[in-house]
Amino acid sequence: MTTNALTAAVFGDRLERARHAMRRRGVDVMLLSVGSDLPYLTGYTAMPLERLTMLVVPADAEPTLVIPRLEAPRVEHLHDVFAMAPWDETDDPVALVTRLVGATPATAAVGDTMWSRFLVELLAHWGSDHTRYVRGVEVMNDLRLRKDAAEVAALAAAGAAVDRIAAELQAGRIPLVGRTEAEVSADLGARIIAEGHDVVNFAIVAAGANAASPHHHPGDRMIVDDEIVLCDFGGTMAGYCSDITRCVFTGSQVTADIAEAYEVLFAAQAAGVAAGVVGAECQDVDRAARRVIADAGFGEFFVHRTGHGIGMEAHEDPYMVEGNAQRIEAGHAFSVEPGIYVPGRWGMRLEDIVVAADEGPLPLNHADHHLITVPG
Repeated sequence: MTTNALTAAVFGDRLERARHAMRRRGVDVMLLSVGSDLPYLTGYTAMPLERLTMLVVPADAEPTLVIPRLEAPRVEHLHDVFAMAPWDETDDPVALVTRLVGATPATAAVGDTMWSRFLVELLAHWGSDHTRYVRGVEVMNDLRLRKDAAEVAALAAAGAAVDRIAAELQAGRIPLVGRTEAEVSADLGARIIAEGHDVVNFAIVAAGANAASPHHHPGDRMIVDDEIVLCDFGGTMAGYCSDITRCVFTGSQVTADIAEAYEVLFAAQAAGVAAGVVGAECQDVDRAARRVIADAGFGEFFVHRTGHGIGMEAHEDPYMVEGNAQRIEAGHAFSVEPGIYVPGRWGMRLEDIVVAADEGPLPLNHADHHLITVPG
């Protein structure tokens, strides 16, 4: 999502809410560099360069974007939202940041993905005896957890795009048998771009026993008849991420052991989605899906959490995992993706992105959830 898709008023509101969160937490200044927090607040995505780009957000004053002069033309400057301070090659950008901040802050929130080289230089200016440093996530997490209507629309559009690819896979229009996992992965990646994504984040293709490794890296293993093929793929479109997993079976008749396990997986994923209601704890989603799998005797083969948050990053808060008692709120977006993985034999996973809403969980993926057989 770019500034062309959002108004200055949206970014102004986000910055005001960020400053309100800072004041509530006693944070004097927030410093954000590369990463997703910067475009969330300004619409600008900084290149990960050795040249410093940093948004300086005082709790009670106008934010300023410190940026290399050669990068400044890439910024759509929202004059009513933030000021700009371009710096030249012979300038000291960290010194510029400290001048903008003014008096040594008692508490500074630092972006989680800022390069350590810049943090070290800030420490040299302010030291740690006079300034307490906290993670920027303490300010930004609550804001980014609750997706607004524009963000949900962006996630839905990205989800619909990968749904169309999944439908092609299930219809047998993406050849599998006789191709390597890597070739199919490249095919999926090309389709992700063709469907409007800017970046391919991942395209896992795992056949047969390889599917028992949840994050298998596609290689030169040839896909053959009569085996399960797991495809987990997604990318970033207009600033927001997609993520879907579907399995197909190459052949006319699914083997009995795989068919039995997939019925369990199908029920577990539906239970996880149904549990993702406003007010429930995040761990309730994990427990609901895991209970179905454990009760069927496959508990030891479900080896990862049930889901992760998604938005501008493919993996972000909230996480659907045992021990996370955080309450689900309207606007939380997360995956529900239980899996069953039997080493040396096969693996399977079924994944949708879900947005919590007051009226109930809203799945953003609608491609067929059954295990479809495709031609050999």
